[in-house]
Amino acid sequence: MNHRVRATMSMILSTVGALLLLPALGGTARSTSAGDVVEARPTTVYLAPGKLLEVPVKTWHILYRSTSATGASNVVSGTLLVPNSPYPLGRRPIAGYAVGTHGMGDQCAPSAAMANGTEAELAFVSLMLLKGWAVAVTDYEGLGTPGDHTYMAGISQGHAVLDAIRAAIRLPEAKLSGDAPVVVMGYSQGGSSAAWAAQLQPSYAPELRLKGVAAGGVPADLQAVADHLDGTDDFGLAAAAGVGLDAAYPELRLNSYLTPEGAALFDDARDDCVAELRSKLAGRHLSDLTTTDVMHRPDWQARLRENRLGAASPRVPLFLYHAKGDEIIPYGVDRTLRDEYCARGVKVLWKGLPAGSHVLGAVEGGPLAVGWLANRVLGLPALTNC
Repeated sequence: MNHRVRATMSMILSTVGALLLLPALGGTARSTSAGDVVEARPTTVYLAPGKLLEVPVKTWHILYRSTSATGASNVVSGTLLVPNSPYPLGRRPIAGYAVGTHGMGDQCAPSAAMANGTEAELAFVSLMLLKGWAVAVTDYEGLGTPGDHTYMAGISQGHAVLDAIRAAIRLPEAKLSGDAPVVVMGYSQGGSSAAWAAQLQPSYAPELRLKGVAAGGVPADLQAVADHLDGTDDFGLAAAAGVGLDAAYPELRLNSYLTPEGAALFDDARDDCVAELRSKLAGRHLSDLTTTDVMHRPDWQARLRENRLGAASPRVPLFLYHAKGDEIIPYGVDRTLRDEYCARGVKVLWKGLPAGSHVLGAVEGGPLAVGWLANRVLGLPALTNC
């Protein structure tokens, strides 16, 4: 049985299992609405390894319904965190937090990292919790649930972010309101996911009271990013994106174009976390691992264009930020996205950061993003520098 058949069967079994769980949870056995909660169980989140420094909030590990890149119903996992103290200013705001690249294996999922005390981005989540916001953190499709992670399939990722917020609202124990103000934030893979959530929200989740989206280090053009990473120490990220797109769109048939060595390396990448992806594939070139120019095949080009940000107009203000010294996502890729959004009349505040690396861009920009989102929650006017 090949890998794709196993993954398909796993997803079918997961969906059937989710349906069987619903009656016990008081749900409707045949409900398939995106954002419906399939399962929720209390969990604990830690700031440090060894189960040290417990985050003092109410926390649930959730399974919820979402939508794949091709429009199929799926089940995604995530974590919902809600402060213990009452929110003093009305309905508690809800933030959808989209994490950056963690890897491809289920053990890399943000929910697993938070439970183990190894989630670096919990620092930014904590800034939101300190403001009294509830925070819904998606694991994305296939990261924490059966099947391959559809890494960098932006449409799937945007759906997962929006549906995590819906699930937070629909979980009775969380006591959140459908009329609550909503914001979204993410960096790197999360920046792409946040921007996709902004683009998709008007048609996919119009009931959410989205007030603003902050997206940093956005890999808006996957073709440009892949070309940039080819042969570099971070080629593993581009390879993972190839695996992710292949998982999202079965017609791409990536395995058909891999050399024996390429097939072994790419198959091994399917359950690696980010450090392993980088180390195992550092310095490699896609042309050395494939039998044809995969990225420029018509079917791949069509899906790459479909997952290129900037072709639709978010209806809420955006804060876009990018490190000028970013070695992974070219500065110009995000700057082009900013120009395209501005040309469409989107209210964008753009910030080029002096940071000298991709990671430092997250460190410098994260607090700025949370502060900007706080102003959107308060209803203050959003400035633009288009």
